[in-house]
This record gives sequence, C-alpha cells and structure tokens, in this order.
Amino acid sequence: MFENLTERLSHTLRSVTGKAKLTEDNIKDTLREVRMALLEADVSLPVVREFVNRIKERAVGQEVQSSLSPGQAFVKIVQNELINVMGAANDTLNLATQPPAVILMAGLQGAGKTTSVAKLGKFLKERHKKSVMVASADVYRPAAIKQLETLASETKLRFFPSSTDQKPVDIANAAIQAAKVKHADVLIVDTAGRLHIDEGMMDEIKALHSAITPIETLFVVDAMTGQDAANTAKAFNEALPLTGVILTKADGDARGGAALSVRHITGKPIKFMGVGEKTDALEPFHPDRIASRILGMGDVLSLIEEAEMKLDRKKADRLASKLKKGRGFDLEDFRDQLLQMKKMGGITGVMDKLPGMAGMGQQAPGQVDNKMFIQMEAIINSMTPKERTNPDIMNGSRKKRIAAGSGTQIQDINRLIKQHKQMSKMMKKVTKKGGMSKLMRGLGGMKGQMPGAGGLGAMLPPGGGKKFPF
Repeated sequence: MFENLTERLSHTLRSVTGKAKLTEDNIKDTLREVRMALLEADVSLPVVREFVNRIKERAVGQEVQSSLSPGQAFVKIVQNELINVMGAANDTLNLATQPPAVILMAGLQGAGKTTSVAKLGKFLKERHKKSVMVASADVYRPAAIKQLETLASETKLRFFPSSTDQKPVDIANAAIQAAKVKHADVLIVDTAGRLHIDEGMMDEIKALHSAITPIETLFVVDAMTGQDAANTAKAFNEALPLTGVILTKADGDARGGAALSVRHITGKPIKFMGVGEKTDALEPFHPDRIASRILGMGDVLSLIEEAEMKLDRKKADRLASKLKKGRGFDLEDFRDQLLQMKKMGGITGVMDKLPGMAGMGQQAPGQVDNKMFIQMEAIINSMTPKERTNPDIMNGSRKKRIAAGSGTQIQDINRLIKQHKQMSKMMKKVTKKGGMSKLMRGLGGMKGQMPGAGGLGAMLPPGGGKKFPF
C-alpha cells in the first residue's frame, strides 16, 4: 500500500532535507510536488488543499526557522500533518456495554463486508479473548448467508443461522437473543450491500440500526476506489451514526487516497484495514505508523507485533539453543525459516515495514513472492533426511533426483544450496559477539547475490537470544 505515494514523497522531500534555511520561495517547488503526489494518489482535493496550506504555514514559521536542521524539521511537519489528516491515534472499538456488544457492518456490495465480519471476529477472539457470534442479515445476495457460515466455521466463530425468507430486523433481534443465551461477548451483524447507494437500501439499514441500537456501526469500504471511498462513506454517515471505517483491499491499493481522505471527509476514524484475503489479514489502523510507512520510514512496531503473533516462538528458541551449542544450521532449519517468512507475508511484507526498504519488495515481484517459497520448500521436501542434515553430500545424481521430484531445474537446487550456505554463515555471526549488528552488516553485503530485491538476504532469521524471533 502507498507505494506510488511513498516513492513520490520520498524523492520530493530529499530536495529540502539539506536546506540551511527554508523560505516561501525555496519550498514552493517542494509543496507543488507534494500537492501533485497527493492528487495522483487520488486524495480528495479539499484534503490536499488544507494539507498543503497547513504545511506551508508551519514551514515558513518560527517552528522551522529556529531549528538546527530546517530540512529535517520540514519532513517532520509533513509527517505530523499526515498523522493529523488520518487521525491522531488508533481508535479502538468501544465494547463497554452489557453483553453482547452489537457491531453492525454497513457498505456497498463487493466492498468485502462478509469477509471483514469474519476477520474482525477472529481479531476479537484471538487478540482480545472475546466470545464472538456472527449473523447475516443479507437476505438478497445469493449464498451470502452460506458464505458467512463457511467463514465462521473456518475461524471457529459461533454462527447464528438465518434464511432468505426472514426480515433483516427479525434476524438481528433473534441473533441478539441467541448471543445472550450463549453468553457471547460480541455479536457482529452482516448487512446487505448494493451496487450503488439507493433510498431503499438506506431505509432498510436505518430501520435495522434503530431496532438493535449497535454500540459500533462500521462502514466497510474498498480502498481501491480512492476518494470515491470517502464520498460513499460520507453518504452513509449522513444516513447512519457511523462510529468508524474498515478499509478493505488496502494491500492492492498503491495510491492510498482513501486512507488520506476518509477521516477528513466523514469525521469518522479508520479503525481497521484489510491487508489480504486471508482471515487473519486485518490490522488496526495506526495513523502514526501509516504516516511513517508513507514517508519510507518503515513500521517496525507493526512488524514486531506481527512477529509475536505469527511466528513460532518455540521453534525460534530451539534454533537459538541449537546454534549456541555449535550445531550447524541445516536445510530443515532453512525450511522452517521459509515457512515462518510465508506467515509474515513473504519478503515483501517484511521489507515494506523496514525503514528505508519500502517498495523494494515490489521491484522484482516475480522472484520475491510466495512462488519462490513454494519452489524452495518443494526442493527441500524432495531431499532425504540425510541430505537435509548434510547438504555437502549433494552430488550430480542426487540433484537430478531432487529436481525430478520437485519439478525444478538443477540450477534451482544449486541456488538454494548457495543461499543456505550464506544464511548458515550469518547464523554463526548471530551467535558470536556482536550478534544482530553483525547479522545486519552481513545482510547488507548479500544484496545483489540473492534473487530479487535482496532475496533471502532480506530475511531476518531467528536466534541470538533476541526478544523477538526474527
């Protein structure tokens, strides 16, 4: 997300970071570039105007003039204004009510409401230890109820059954009663969407809202619709007392216009953003972290949180213990690292959150996506236990057999063995004096030797007794 905006703004702001003094004249071109970058990102025009005016007002004022490094102060101003546009901090869900806390989901058809219901339910269950029930009041879209039932089963959420011959209000009221009986903490109600905003749809959802008085009314909107997302959210906000927004398909939105427009136009906070198709691909929306990503400064906090949730801590500890005892880093360990990295969204997912690395993963998408992991995993799976433990025994006939078994070429196997040896050397550095700093220097030196934008050289392997297993 934000790749285009990050590239433009990073390039633009580099031109002012070295300035000894900022004046209205020497930041004029920079502000014009910032304006163009935001408009190209499909940010709403009123938002762009106010954003640029506020930067200009602060940049030529005392705030920058008194700074020892005016150029850096200017970048800080841009960062702060990005945060202000998107909301000062993450707005959490308000669930402080007598159970069940009812959450109503609204939005247009195709925005990803039903999937977001399952994602949000899983988020509340796993991160907040809530008992969650879901119900579908969408009696119009074919298979909508069945879809939610399937997702509920996949995410192990309680599902309240409904049918297309019922009225949405009746479904919701019955679901609330069932949630009380089952002692559910939260009830999430999915609603019908339409291909466009119409009076019938609005009247129905207004009646539903009045009947169940949810504590949270979330508008689900597709990030890829840009500033149209903000305009649609505004229309819904005029009909319903929205409490927040869920921005879906953010991983496919290279522009970021919706994220920068929704808060300003609706006055409602973005509470979550969907960053993939899987049911765990939902992140709380932190304006400060997003602003940092937009400016290419990375998002290490989110990376750490993701690592704590998704990586296998026991495996990481076992590997660290093994390395400390002087035992080698074999191909079984290497395969475990590949699987761990897949859980983190691949190399691209990690690199985009590292300072100065944003967008590098996209430079060679054909080489750094999950296909690379799948191929490497297939090669290792085609080896015997003895070959995985001791890759040095690999000769031509063994490689030929492995290539046939994994559907790859001998050069693919040679590349993997070379990558394993390089990573094994880095693992030894982790366990010696200097630990992570030596590892990072090693990673930097491996760029250009590995496939894609740093390839596996960009991986952060576990070990070294560090707090986080990556």
